[in-house]
Amino acid sequence: MARTPSNMIPLGTRAPKFILPDTVSGTTRSLDEIKGEKGTVIMFICNHCPFVKHVNPELALLGKKYQPKGIGFAAISSNDVANYPDDAPHLMKENARKEGYTFPYLYDESQEVARAYDAACTPDFYLFDAEMRLVYRGQLDDSRPGNGIPLTGKDLRQAIDHLLSEEPQAEVQKPSIGCNIKWKKN
Repeated sequence: MARTPSNMIPLGTRAPKFILPDTVSGTTRSLDEIKGEKGTVIMFICNHCPFVKHVNPELALLGKKYQPKGIGFAAISSNDVANYPDDAPHLMKENARKEGYTFPYLYDESQEVARAYDAACTPDFYLFDAEMRLVYRGQLDDSRPGNGIPLTGKDLRQAIDHLLSEEPQAEVQKPSIGCNIKWKKN
């Protein structure tokens, strides 16, 4: 199990636009359609990664809690499905239903969106404000598979709560740790 950290792009970075297929609805979704009135969470995940499997229950809870409060959510899988068939779009759809995702689960076949966001690992989290400027990037919380720390979503929850209440974000933001994105070999 590789332990790859987030790249921690600069705060204030504007969210790169995208249009990707949603494996759940069968439609194509753009960032403009997904973004929330008050903010937007973009997360890079996949089906097979043990780090993502570990956080899946919290991802579903976050969507259910914060979407009604004006926070848009989207999960994106950018993995090479030729070499990692468990991450194929039809299985993404099954996984989203099984986990109870209330948000789109998008497939980035070209991997261009992951590169635009400088995503490095699964899971990798980005929180943008209403103007689509980055206010948080990094970990969900300190819990990892097998470390015994309870899964709470504390770091991302705090960032969303601060955004909603217009409080300053934490000065220290810890990178997420997970499996590296499975890049295609050119």
